[in-house]
Amino acid sequence: MATSVAGEGQQSLNWIISDHQTKKLTDLPTELLEHILCFPVLKHLDICNVSCCCKRLHDVCHGRGKVWGHQYKLRWPRLQRFYRQNECCDWLREYKTRHRVGIQIRRTVESISKRFFTEVPCVGQVLGDSFAEIESLGMPEHFCEDELLFILNSDKSKSLTLKYYAKKILYFLRQQNILRSLKTFLEQPAEQQSALEGALLVDQYCNPLADITLNSISAQLDEIAEKVKKMLRIKNPSHPSLRITQGDCFVVEDLELQRQVVCALNSVLYEQLQYKGNEFDFYNPLNSYIHQVLLRRTGIPISLSVLYMTLARKLGVQVEPVNFPNHFLLRWCQKQRGSEDIYDYVYIDAFGKGKQLTAKECEYLIGHQVTADYYSAISTTEVLLRMVGNLLNIGKRGEGNEKSYQLLRDSLDLYLTINPDNVQYLLLQARLYFHLGIWPEKVLDILQHIQALDPSQHGAVGYLVQHTLEHIQHKKHPVTPEVKKRSVSEHLEVQYSVGLIMKHKRSGYNCVIYGWDPKCTMSQEWITTMRVHQLSNGANQPFYNVLVQDGTCRYAAQENLEPHSAPLEIGHPEVGRYFSEFADNHYFANEELQTRYPEDMVETLGTVQELYHRLTPGTGNQDQALATDQNNHQAMPM
Repeated sequence: MATSVAGEGQQSLNWIISDHQTKKLTDLPTELLEHILCFPVLKHLDICNVSCCCKRLHDVCHGRGKVWGHQYKLRWPRLQRFYRQNECCDWLREYKTRHRVGIQIRRTVESISKRFFTEVPCVGQVLGDSFAEIESLGMPEHFCEDELLFILNSDKSKSLTLKYYAKKILYFLRQQNILRSLKTFLEQPAEQQSALEGALLVDQYCNPLADITLNSISAQLDEIAEKVKKMLRIKNPSHPSLRITQGDCFVVEDLELQRQVVCALNSVLYEQLQYKGNEFDFYNPLNSYIHQVLLRRTGIPISLSVLYMTLARKLGVQVEPVNFPNHFLLRWCQKQRGSEDIYDYVYIDAFGKGKQLTAKECEYLIGHQVTADYYSAISTTEVLLRMVGNLLNIGKRGEGNEKSYQLLRDSLDLYLTINPDNVQYLLLQARLYFHLGIWPEKVLDILQHIQALDPSQHGAVGYLVQHTLEHIQHKKHPVTPEVKKRSVSEHLEVQYSVGLIMKHKRSGYNCVIYGWDPKCTMSQEWITTMRVHQLSNGANQPFYNVLVQDGTCRYAAQENLEPHSAPLEIGHPEVGRYFSEFADNHYFANEELQTRYPEDMVETLGTVQELYHRLTPGTGNQDQALATDQNNHQAMPM
């Protein structure tokens, strides 16, 4: 019986299934047969073939047995955490289900580029539709996520388009799960809501591809708490905080004992571990992400306050969050707990190395007086709104690139999940989606909600509704993208082609070409602003769309570009949208880009070969290898 296994696996399988050896094999005890069939080189097809040999081997390879359990664990090791140890499971059925899910998900991901390769991609619609397709499979989410991770972790330089869309779907998939978790969290009674857990959900939503868990963050805080206990033990070996174990809700009542905890906490956090407020890069979003604050040991007032408050409570000291304007604080009661007098509290500045302030000194901190309301303790929900509001403001301050738009979108999603009826931010979300040209149906839903909440917004809502409907109508009659052939007479001046890695002569940046125009197609305002008229050929020369190493997209004049003498991969997040593979010194356009520029890949390979020959004369073998490479890629489907 033929199998797909080569080498050692083929020899082993031939030995197992030959008539002569089968008779000997079936005489072996079941445990020994299972051990043989769990030999690492045997794959699932081999086990299927073995189980067809005879009833004895078929029984040994039954679905709930060790053999198929081994095959499943070998193929999908990341999924083991979803099964209990020694669980009796129909592993053959699980294998078939997971295998089928993998095929269907890969087909879904492969289809996205063909359906949505446009000048301005409707990302929301792409992911919404794809997510719906994956959900319709009716399979466990961890099966779907594992397949997407498998695609992402495959050969680094290949299947770039597949990875590009797999990453977007995984990003979207995880964010939807995190939003559900956040909604569940917000439904809990206020006294059960942990500021750390809420801040972690914000962190996870903005960084859905990072491996951030509550257990890992809590473990890091437990380590810091143990350091504080170690210092406390030196000062006061009988301190009650030393007897607190993980999960205890013990509160130290004596003020002097609380003071000892706070003193030890400040010493460990700010002197021993060197945590500090990030004064020099205050508006970096990393300052708001709990896992980054722990990693970099720096943050802004609110993120450092969440850590400080969590640690203090682990050690039996109750401090409360204070929504002080421009500078988030904590308050620590010095009198009877629950006092309403703002002068009964000491205010802790976690950003300022745990400095303790009076109510009056808090005003000096921000330079103006405030009412007593600002000294009140706030709920976990209010903490999260302020934290997300900070991220929202950072997104607004951004440079209008994809990264700042993504932060703005994520923070708006979070804010409106916590406070769904905020008209100001609903309108901002609608405008953002409209500006980016994504998810017009979602824009209409948002506008309808705004109109119901606040009829006075009729003017702004009406304008956006009209133009969104026009956009939807336009989508029903999409314009066929222009096909640009180099052989056409008006394109003869175009020297370079898609996939070439270039260097900008003036700015020095590295980039890859993903499109071109025979003449500059930008507005006169852009041409004036970019001083195109100062170029020797002005706007009357080919211009190229390029993805730059720094993550930006630019439109560069031909006279400013030259092929890179030592080309390297371009670390741009959009590379996979246009290219399927990096081949040592250039990129191969994916099928959609090749349709747009059908003659460019031959030109790119010729340019690369000529450049290599010029830089390293006499390397005939390498030239032959390049030519072979060219023929191989011309023959294969892209």
